[in-house]
Amino acid sequence: MNPKVTVVIPFYNCPYIGRAIRSVLDQTYPNLEIIVVDDGSVRHTELIAPYMERLRYFRKANGGTASAMNAGILNATGEYVAWLSSDDMYKPDKIRRQLEVMEFWKADFCFTAYAVMDKDDVITESFAGTPLSAPGDIYRLLALYNPINGCTMMCRKEVFGRCGLFNESLPYTQDYEMWLRLAVSGVKLHYLPEALTMYRFHDQMGSIRYRPELLEEFFRVQSVYKERMQRLLECL
Repeated sequence: MNPKVTVVIPFYNCPYIGRAIRSVLDQTYPNLEIIVVDDGSVRHTELIAPYMERLRYFRKANGGTASAMNAGILNATGEYVAWLSSDDMYKPDKIRRQLEVMEFWKADFCFTAYAVMDKDDVITESFAGTPLSAPGDIYRLLALYNPINGCTMMCRKEVFGRCGLFNESLPYTQDYEMWLRLAVSGVKLHYLPEALTMYRFHDQMGSIRYRPELLEEFFRVQSVYKERMQRLLECL
């Protein structure tokens, strides 16, 4: 078996886009499709030019991360879909290792630990993420906060057909809402405790620049799923 994996990279005025693309091209797993969704950028598009022949490029009006991800998913031809932010990077074995685990466990969704790097690609934390010791831990934590780094995830494309695409009305917490929706829909969230993605921490991150708006939206999403998550936890 050699299933195709589509990596979707939403892009909006990000100076790190070339490094993100390069990290996917350097994967040890060969059967990959790279989709870059340009969400109306006016800067740094020239950094994509050297890679155009090795990826699929879609440009759209600015609509936010959720709409860019959805455009990528809808155009994906892979059996699996992975997400990479334009300021983050994959380690070379990321796709291969995650796919091995998903195929072995017949998992529909998998996320991993990650490393943290700075603006110069220097690793500042080699292993980050929430330690999980019991199968139900991820759901207990998910009811409290978002323990899943979106750029570590891989998902069977057909899951989006069953559970829906990212909520485009949520500019900051579209990932958290998706994980909650998958959980209450019965999708098992499988964890691989290996740091396979390098997550860039810098002062232009949306989670820093828009912290008040993010928190307001987070609590709103959490309240929508509160009762359904409580019922899920009671069944663990």
